[in-house]
Amino acid sequence: MATASNVSFASPLADAKYAQIVGHLQIDGLLGRLAELSGWQIAFTILLVLIAYDQCSYLWQKGSIVGPAWKTPFIGPFLQSMDPKFEEYMAKWASGPLSCVSVFHKFVVIASTRDMSRKVFNSPSFVKPCVVDVAHKLLGAKNWVFLDGKAHVDFRKGLNGLFTRKALELYLPGQEEVYNIYFEKFLKVTKDAEGKPVPFMPEFRELMCAVSCRTFVGHYISDEAIKKIADDYYNITAALELVNFPIIIPFTKTWYGKKAADMVLEEFAKCAAKSKVRMAAGGEITCIMDGWVKAQLDSATWREREAKGLSMEGIEKPASLLRDFTDYEISQTVFTFLFASQDATSSAATWLFQTMAQRPDVLDKIREENLRVRGGDRNKAITMDMLDEMVYTKGSVRELLRYRPPVLMVPYVAKKPFPITDTYTVPKGAMIIPTVYPSLRDPEIYENPDEYNPDRYVTGDAEVKGAKNYLVFGTGPHYCLGQVYAQNNLALMIGKASMSLEWVHHPTPRSEEIKVFATIFPMDDCPLTFSKRA
Repeated sequence: MATASNVSFASPLADAKYAQIVGHLQIDGLLGRLAELSGWQIAFTILLVLIAYDQCSYLWQKGSIVGPAWKTPFIGPFLQSMDPKFEEYMAKWASGPLSCVSVFHKFVVIASTRDMSRKVFNSPSFVKPCVVDVAHKLLGAKNWVFLDGKAHVDFRKGLNGLFTRKALELYLPGQEEVYNIYFEKFLKVTKDAEGKPVPFMPEFRELMCAVSCRTFVGHYISDEAIKKIADDYYNITAALELVNFPIIIPFTKTWYGKKAADMVLEEFAKCAAKSKVRMAAGGEITCIMDGWVKAQLDSATWREREAKGLSMEGIEKPASLLRDFTDYEISQTVFTFLFASQDATSSAATWLFQTMAQRPDVLDKIREENLRVRGGDRNKAITMDMLDEMVYTKGSVRELLRYRPPVLMVPYVAKKPFPITDTYTVPKGAMIIPTVYPSLRDPEIYENPDEYNPDRYVTGDAEVKGAKNYLVFGTGPHYCLGQVYAQNNLALMIGKASMSLEWVHHPTPRSEEIKVFATIFPMDDCPLTFSKRA
C-alpha cells in the first residue's frame, strides 16, 4: 500500500508579491476589459499591429532611397505587377539611381544607372543571382544555377568547353536544318491565312524553342516533343514571373509551370540516356548534350588510366576533369540553357523580323553580305569562318539587342548587408535588381539612342565607347555563357531569311508599344505576311 506524502501546495495569493498584482485595481480592470473583447475585436487588433509592423519594416528598409511613401498592407503593388507596364518601369528607372518597392515579404531595390548596375553584377561577395521562390521547385533545388562562390565557378568551368568556337561549329548544321523547316512553315501560315497578316510572335517562340532543342539535345528528341515543349513553355515563363505566389497551388500559373517543367526534365533525361550510349560507342558530337557527355567520358578515361598507372602518351588531358553526372542532373543543366535562352531569343527574333521589315535598306545589305559570303549559293552550308565575315549582319544583330534588349533586369539577392553607396545599405535578404535598359539608351554614349542604326557597330565606335554600357549579357562572374552562340544564332537566322524569304510587317497603332512578359515583345505580337523569294 502506497504511503501518502506530506506535501503542501501554496496558493499564489499567499505570496505578497502576487497578491499585490492580482489585487491591483487598474490591472484587474484591464484584464476584465480584455476578457470582454470579442474574437473579432481581438483579430482586428492583431491585424492593426501586423499592418503597423509591415509599414515600419518597409520604411526602415527603404531608408533614404526613392520609393512609395507607404506600402499597400502586405501585398504592396502585387496587383499592379500582375500586368506590368513598360512605361511604369521607365518611370521607376527615371526616379533615381536606386529605388524600391515591397511585394509580400520581398523588399526589392532597383539599380537604374550603368554604374549602379555594374556594381551589383561585380559584387559576388555581397550578392548572388536569384529567381522567384518557385524556381527551385521548377528547376530543381540542387540545380547548378543556384550554386554560389567556388562551387559555381568550378561547375561553370566544366561548361565552358561547350561554347568554344570549335564546339559552336558542330552545332551549326542542326540550326540550319531547323531554319529551313520553319521558314517553309512561315510560308504555309501565310497561305493558310489566305495572305492576311498573322501575329507571328507565337511562331517565333516555337522556332526558337526548336532551334534551341536541336542545339542542346540534337535528334534525341522528337519533333512532337519539341512542339509540346514550345506550346507549354509559356506556362514555365508565366510561373517564373518576378511577382507571383511563392507556393504551388493547383490550377494556378505556378502549378501549370511545374507540370510543364517536369515534362521538359523528363524528355531531356531520356535524351541524356541516349547520348551516353551513342557517345560511349564513339559517335560524333552534334549537340551540346553530346559535348558534355563526351567530356565526362574523357574525364573518366583519364582518371582510370591515371589510377592504373598506364601511359598517358598521346592522350590529351581534359581541360576540366568532370565527375559522372546522372541523366537527371544532365537534364537539369541543359534545361537551364533552355530557360536562359527561350524567352530572350524569342524576343530578339520577333523584333528582328519586325525591324528588318521596317528597314529594307538594312535588310538589303544583310542579304547582299550573306550571298557574297556564301559565294552566291544561298543553300551552301554555313561555317564559323563565314559567320566571321558577316560583319554587317552581326552588327545589325548587336544593334538590335541594344535597341530592343530582351532582358530588362536581372534579379540578385543580398547575401549580407550590401553598402551599395555611402548613404545606403541594401538589407540582407533583399532582392536587388540591376537594370540594363537605361545604360543602352545613354545619349552620352550612343548618338540618337532611340534610333536603330547598325552602323554604330559596323563603322562606328559604339563597341569601344559603349563597352561598359553594353550589359545585354550581364558582366562579372555570372555573365551569360552563351552570348557568342546567341548572337551567331540570330545572325544565321536573319541571314538565311533574307536570302529565301520576303516579308511584310502590317503595323498597328500598338506595333511600337512594348509588352513585358519576362522579356519584351511588340504589343500587337508582330503581324506579318511571308512569301518566297525568287
